Amino acid sequence: MSLAADRPALSKVKLRRPPNTLLSGGAILCLSLLVAFFPGYFAPYDPAAFDYNALLQAPSWAHPFGTDSFGRDVLSRVIHAYTIDMQIAIFATTPAFIFGTIVGALVGYAGGVAESLFGRVVDAVITFPFLILVIAIVSVLGPGLGNMYIAVGVVGWVFYARLVASEVKVQKRLDYADAGRVMGYTPMRIVFRHLLPNAITPAIVYWMTDMALAILLGSSLGYLGLGAQPPAAEWGVQIADGKNFMNTAWWISVFPGIAIVVTGLGFSLAGDGIAELLRVRR
Repeated sequence: MSLAADRPALSKVKLRRPPNTLLSGGAILCLSLLVAFFPGYFAPYDPAAFDYNALLQAPSWAHPFGTDSFGRDVLSRVIHAYTIDMQIAIFATTPAFIFGTIVGALVGYAGGVAESLFGRVVDAVITFPFLILVIAIVSVLGPGLGNMYIAVGVVGWVFYARLVASEVKVQKRLDYADAGRVMGYTPMRIVFRHLLPNAITPAIVYWMTDMALAILLGSSLGYLGLGAQPPAAEWGVQIADGKNFMNTAWWISVFPGIAIVVTGLGFSLAGDGIAELLRVRR
């Protein structure tokens, strides 16, 4: 029996033109990454430069997004914030994705006691709202992006592990997994060479969505003073800077909020597109 012939490998993934959602989301993310890597080429001013002759100026040709209470150009700060917020999206989710995927694959294949113990961990984590747990951990560790990454990683890996474990449990009952055991393959080879590639798609899709949620989380913690710290150019910090000027200088908070929405939309569209593109024929 040929294991390669029985395994529902990635060759059976529907190969077709990338869906419009993936193209749209990919375009937004590519532009976001370009701005994040080279903000100086797009920002017209120094994001930290004070100009006391241009305090709280409304949007104009000189300052398309207006200025804040220190005379700083809002457009330049929104552009430079891409660097921090895209960093948040990647660094806050990637460790949880990798660790959770590995744990989920092992737990899903092992079953038994390992699955029972993992179930108790999942119950303990999902009992409390995700944001509350993260805020509690950051409050203990102290404000800052590094501690935020630790907090998200400590909590977030569980959701990836649960997704992957469920998929691996399904895959290990298929004929190709039995063929691997009959041919004497080690459990590690069966798990990571054959089961995981066919079980990881839901985790990848969730990862893309989770990046959008990470930006929202980073902005929320920045707004609360637990994430990026002033005078850093970060969207949540900018929204917090403008909260007292909503009636007179709405642009300070509105334009960073639009950037959050657009970037989050890019991740969501890309995730939906990947889910459609990698849909396996059953």
